[in-house]
Amino acid sequence: MEETSTKRTLGLLDTTLLVAGSMIGSGIFIVSSEMARTVGSPAWLLVCWVLTGLITVFAALSYGELAGMMPQAGGQYVYLRKAYNPLVAFLYGWTVFLVIQTGVIAAVAVAFAKYTGVFLPVFNEDHVLLTIGTFKLKYAQLLAIACIAFLTWLNIQGIQYGKLIQRSFTSAKLIALFGLIAIGIYFGFHTDTLSLNFTDAWTSTAQVPVLLEGKPTGAYEPMQLQGFILLGAVGVALIGSLFSSDAWNNVTFIAAEIKEPQKNIPLGLFFGTFIVTIIYVLANIAYLCLLPMHDIQFAGHDRVGAAAMAVVFSGNTATYLMAGLIIVSTFGCNNGLILAGSRLFQAMAKDGLFFKRAAALNSKGVPGNSLVFQGIWASVLCLSGSYNDLLEYATFASLVFYMVTIGAIFILRKKDPLAERPYKAFGYPIVPALYIVVTFAICADLLYFKTASTGIGLCIVALGIPVYYFIARKKHAAL
Repeated sequence: MEETSTKRTLGLLDTTLLVAGSMIGSGIFIVSSEMARTVGSPAWLLVCWVLTGLITVFAALSYGELAGMMPQAGGQYVYLRKAYNPLVAFLYGWTVFLVIQTGVIAAVAVAFAKYTGVFLPVFNEDHVLLTIGTFKLKYAQLLAIACIAFLTWLNIQGIQYGKLIQRSFTSAKLIALFGLIAIGIYFGFHTDTLSLNFTDAWTSTAQVPVLLEGKPTGAYEPMQLQGFILLGAVGVALIGSLFSSDAWNNVTFIAAEIKEPQKNIPLGLFFGTFIVTIIYVLANIAYLCLLPMHDIQFAGHDRVGAAAMAVVFSGNTATYLMAGLIIVSTFGCNNGLILAGSRLFQAMAKDGLFFKRAAALNSKGVPGNSLVFQGIWASVLCLSGSYNDLLEYATFASLVFYMVTIGAIFILRKKDPLAERPYKAFGYPIVPALYIVVTFAICADLLYFKTASTGIGLCIVALGIPVYYFIARKKHAAL
């Protein structure tokens, strides 16, 4: 027997932990290495993380107004439909299903499996179960799929299970992260590493891959960056920090299950993004306290977190410590992504723009079919081996839709001025406008310097246009 409505069971603590838990996966332990190679200076590395934090918090504060106006399942999809039209909303939902949500779920699950390999070597990336032509099925991919399947099944059993996992794992990783940051900064201040890193902090010496016949050789050569090229490098480096700070908007998807959503969603968005911003900036300060800039740039397999902890802990302790933390972090992160994403697809299904069965709630009051569809596609992406590329496409597409959604605030203020707004966007119109300007500049930078990947991201969005009209024609014919 199916329920006819959802129940509001999530409070402010759950909302905040969902925001923070969905944001913190494995990125903070890895992406700083490539970012450091790209910008080539300690000061500019920190600028990237601070700028990312400001962008994210500004966006979260602006989203609060939309969330207060429309506390319905589907969140950002609903905002776009109200402010623009069903096509724009569908293009967002299409991209979220195809690459943004499911691609991140796949990538986080693979990271979970990869770090499990530290304790169980069978899950190392080198261990292949089956080879068919160029396709290789790895044990790590199977574990990633098993992780997605388990969390999907758990969330099908009811919101209380997803809430329990989110509370437990997000609380554990926040405490562990603050602890490791404190240890890192404490030990770092007893050395001269930080002062040496900041002796000439603003001079940017990027590490550029050496190419042979257009392919990377694995070697790097130094390159001094100034002016426009330096600003371009900052824009490119932001891909890593923005990816690590993404998914904060997931809480809007599950608005129908949050108590007092007009109050708790805006507050949860602010508290969650602010906490994560502080953690990310402090983590990078800890890296700079413990490692010379060159060691951050060339940390083994880009595992800068493990390299930093190796300075503090002897032997394999650092490796096991960081692997354990990343396992906890990625497991909790994926729970939040899986829990929230299914509600967006449920909202699309109610509009006739997704699989019809995804609209139904099961006997536990959750969109079980939507969870299953999401889990199946995320598992396919795990097998594709292309999830890292998908993340680059998804980050750009996410930025475009964030910008469009913030624009919805201005449209709805004019279009529906008398609508109830329990919370109004902080600093309106300056803060939302500033977000749009900064995000547009970053997108333009990425289009110029990362033309191939951003172009593919735009193509993925554009592919949704004929799909939408095909679905709309079928709906019209059925009337």
